[in-house]
Amino acid sequence: MSLVVPVILGSVRSDRQGLRAARFLVARLEARGHEAPLVDPAELKLPLLDRMYKEYPKGEAPAVLEELATLYRRADAVVVVSAEYNHSIPPALSNTLDHFLEEYSWRPSAICCYSAGQYGGVRAAMQLRAMLSELGMSSIPSLLPIPRIGKALDEAGEPAEAWLDKAAGRFLDELVWYAEALRAQRRTGTPY
Repeated sequence: MSLVVPVILGSVRSDRQGLRAARFLVARLEARGHEAPLVDPAELKLPLLDRMYKEYPKGEAPAVLEELATLYRRADAVVVVSAEYNHSIPPALSNTLDHFLEEYSWRPSAICCYSAGQYGGVRAAMQLRAMLSELGMSSIPSLLPIPRIGKALDEAGEPAEAWLDKAAGRFLDELVWYAEALRAQRRTGTPY
């Protein structure tokens, strides 16, 4: 069954490497028959959070927030692609996520983290897990860390290392399982 799985990229740096990981995951999700729109803060150009989407009077939110709210309400799951900045998540990612709340509820998330070094961004992923849970979209148990991203993926998002396709396959299998289970439960109602 086809799912809607937005892939939220977390960096706006001009030489950002995360776009490689986002392209890789979008392609792998689409190859499985899922809709995987890329949510790119560099293109969205959201202002620093002053008012959440839900705090605008109905019909008065900026168009970009309306479009994102519509996408998130259609979503069955979310993949978040995060760099590690100073052992934490990038500010652009936090800002992109913080504009919404209820739109994420009862949907699983999956974290792909990366870095130029050997740790693959896992320190940021641990903080991101807590944040995603608070937003109502707890992360699946598995992570997809990509160390040395500049060598692991080319600019188009094609893997240069064999392990990556296998690891991504297991990661996405797990996300799809959770997404299908929670979609079925949302159809019968949620606790609140």
